[in-house]
Order: sequence, then structure tokens, then C-alpha cells
Amino acid sequence: MEAITADLAAEHEALDAAVRDRPDADWAVPTPAPGWAVRDQIAHLWYFDGTAVLAATDPEAFKATTAALLAAGPDAALEPSRSLTPAELLAAWRTGRAELLEVLGGLDPSARIPWYGPAMAARSFATARLMETWAHGQDVVDALGVTREPTDRLRHVAHIGVRARPFSYAVRGLDVPGGEVHVALDPPRGGERWTWNDPASPDRVTGPALDFCLVVTQRRHPADTALVVEGPLAAEWIAIAQAFAGPPGEGRRPGQFAT
Repeated sequence: MEAITADLAAEHEALDAAVRDRPDADWAVPTPAPGWAVRDQIAHLWYFDGTAVLAATDPEAFKATTAALLAAGPDAALEPSRSLTPAELLAAWRTGRAELLEVLGGLDPSARIPWYGPAMAARSFATARLMETWAHGQDVVDALGVTREPTDRLRHVAHIGVRARPFSYAVRGLDVPGGEVHVALDPPRGGERWTWNDPASPDRVTGPALDFCLVVTQRRHPADTALVVEGPLAAEWIAIAQAFAGPPGEGRRPGQFAT
């Protein structure tokens, strides 16, 4: 837990650096998520960092809140932030994420934590919060035109993306096809490839780790990346890949971020 919470803290800080010196007007800049401004991305993280603390400390109370939130839709999580100024929202997010880190750091890595999708072991739960922070951070830096250097923390995002393949089908009411998809990714800073699943599989996804993470978090359309997708199982999965909990995401349009 110490290692993953340290990486989560670093991901928090990377996003904090992108927004903390910005004028208030920048917090109102629209992001690629329809209807969401920069402030909404931070508000979303603040809210769900709070519900993550509740899930880890009082699972029954957390479960009692999930049905109402899921019925109301994701924008309901933004309501608590509506009356806050950007400075107040930033301070609230900082306080909330510090509490989250403290709670996560005290957990047994194998403890089961409920969530809006399947329950997770505590270490995977912390990894999921890192993935969410990175993904919503991508919307922020895309909106503000900020360059964010990829780091080896992307391995956490990629791992969740690979392991969430069955969920990508289940959330759409589809059966998971038999067979494995081999994934081999080039780390952003060089070195040995990160790999998952049987390397002998004819179904494969290979290419830059950053591109894979952008696709499984639905921040880029696969056509706008350098990923190489081979085989029908791989092609079917990558078209619907979803690393985050909740209903199927809309993703991004082909060509929206073409270079």
C-alpha cells in the first residue's frame, strides 16, 4: 500500500500543478467531456475521493448511497462544488485527497472495498483512484493546452485497463468471448516492454503505453493512436475498452485529437 499510495500522491500533485496557478477564468474552460469545464473535472475527483473514503471506512453507509447516485447520474456528483470558488474547490480537493491517502495507507492490501462496479482489493482500489486522477487530469490538460509528460505510473493505468476487459463487456450486457488478448506496451521512458497475457495469442494489442492508457480510459479514439491491434478479439475489445466504473462511456470521436 505504501508504494501505490506514493504513486497516487504523485499523480495528485501532477494534476494540482496543472491547475493551481491558473486564473479563475481557466477553471471555466470546457473540457473534451461534453458539458464539463475544468472545475467539473476537479469537482468529480473531489467527490469520489470522498466516497472512496466512505467505502473504505464504512462499507454499509457507502452502499446506502450508491443507488441514489447511480439513478441521478454522474452530474449529481458535481452539485456539492457549485457554490465553491476555484480556490475553495482546490483547497477542498487537497483536503479530501490527503484524507484518502491516509485511509488507504492503513488498509490491508487484500481487504475488499465496495465500489460502483465490482468490489476490489484495497491495492486495486488505490490503483483505480490513480487511474481516475490521471484520466480526468487528461481532460484538464487537453482543455488547457498543457503538456503533461508521461511517467511509469502509467503501468498502473494499463494494468487496470487490461484486467477490466471482462467489465468492458459486462457493462454493455455482452458475453465475454473466450480467448486471451496479449498486450505488450512500450514504457514512456524506455526499457523492457510491459506485457500481459499469453504472448502466443494471435489476438494482440501492442504499441505505446500512453496510447493504450488513453484508449482504455476513453480519452482517445483508437484510430488516433499508434496502437497495433491484431485479431478479431483484440479489435472487438479495443472498440469498447473501459477501465472505469459506471455506465458505458461515450469516448472520443475519431479525429478529435488527430495530429
